[in-house]
Amino acid sequence: MPEPYLMMTTTTSSEDEANRLAQSSVEARLAACVQVVGPIRSTYWWKGEVQREAEWLCLIKTTAAHFQALAAHIRAHHSYEVPEIVALPIVAGSPAYLQWISAEVNTGS
Repeated sequence: MPEPYLMMTTTTSSEDEANRLAQSSVEARLAACVQVVGPIRSTYWWKGEVQREAEWLCLIKTTAAHFQALAAHIRAHHSYEVPEIVALPIVAGSPAYLQWISAEVNTGS
């Protein structure tokens, strides 16, 4: 059975923070790739009020086995009190790309 793969997402308040989080996640071998998209416009409830802010979206490719460690890494390096940490299963993909994800996050394990 193939290894379960995930695309995790988080948002940040600045491009610099998103790039630092991307770099540290890849360097720690918790993610094979992080794409930073933005700015995006987010509308959300926070402390009883609707907020509208510019944010940067991080699309993080990893394996299910690395979810907990990557989630802890995001919490430790994120400026938000409650950062978005969401994981979606990758249900299909190029076999070569998926093998590449495995190879990159499992290097040094």
